[in-house]
Amino acid sequence: MKGRSLVSINDLTKEEIIALLDLAEEFALNPRRPVLENLVVATLFFEPSTRTRLSFESAVNQLGGRVIGFSEASSSSVSKGESLKDTVLTVSNYADLIVMRHPLEGTARYASEVAPVPIVNAGDGANQHPTQTMLDLFSIRKTQGTLDGLTVCMVGDLKYGRTVHSLLMAMSHFRTRFVFIAPPELRLPAEYKLFLDQKGLPYEEHTSLADHVNDVDILYMTRVQRERFSDPVEYERVKNVYVLHESMLHGCKPGMRVLHPLPRVNEISTDVDPSPKAYYFQQARNGVYARMAIMASILGRA
Repeated sequence: MKGRSLVSINDLTKEEIIALLDLAEEFALNPRRPVLENLVVATLFFEPSTRTRLSFESAVNQLGGRVIGFSEASSSSVSKGESLKDTVLTVSNYADLIVMRHPLEGTARYASEVAPVPIVNAGDGANQHPTQTMLDLFSIRKTQGTLDGLTVCMVGDLKYGRTVHSLLMAMSHFRTRFVFIAPPELRLPAEYKLFLDQKGLPYEEHTSLADHVNDVDILYMTRVQRERFSDPVEYERVKNVYVLHESMLHGCKPGMRVLHPLPRVNEISTDVDPSPKAYYFQQARNGVYARMAIMASILGRA
């Protein structure tokens, strides 16, 4: 991956995904090593973030690199009317790699086409979030011992959920069976179902959560994202449509784990947190190791 941008999970082959996961495992065993010494990473976050931005910055710092950047557009020259192209070209003078989050779809791809340094997409609108996908894959493999032949149930905002879209594409390499649970307003877009059809992968669509958790290996809960709705009335109608309670896990497979890209609002009750099936906070920790592997590979320091 040396010198390449990571905009979509589709930029990676199956073999590259596995190699990055193996490298992330090495970093998990020994995360503090100076492999990014004398390198600078810029984090340009035009949209709010806690876990993604801080895990990237933690990863850089633990690997001996330096971080510059901003955490919201209002603190940059974008607020003065500067174009995305000018921002990216300017920051490219100061950093060896740019990590960028933006609310508009396609901005990361555009940035990668104009920037002289690699771009890592930290989320572009409802489109893709490839580094979240890598930590999700790391978490799934760590809890299940494999990525192959699993049943993955995705719940909630499947229309706007970029983490869902990226994970679905990545898991298509591994003979996955999918169960999609969403209200009609937030069902998975047709383009992703067509993608699965072309891959010959089985999937089911349902609207009830309680009836479909017992035979899955991974339960991937998602937040209904208020920021993606132009109509607040529509958001209010669907925001609490699914809430996972600890009592709903009693008939599940022993090895089943609950994942969530976070932040959560009401979709996972706090009574799930002590359950051995709850893995979402460990999942967030895994983001540091996955992002270490990605940056080290791109910067030629793997």
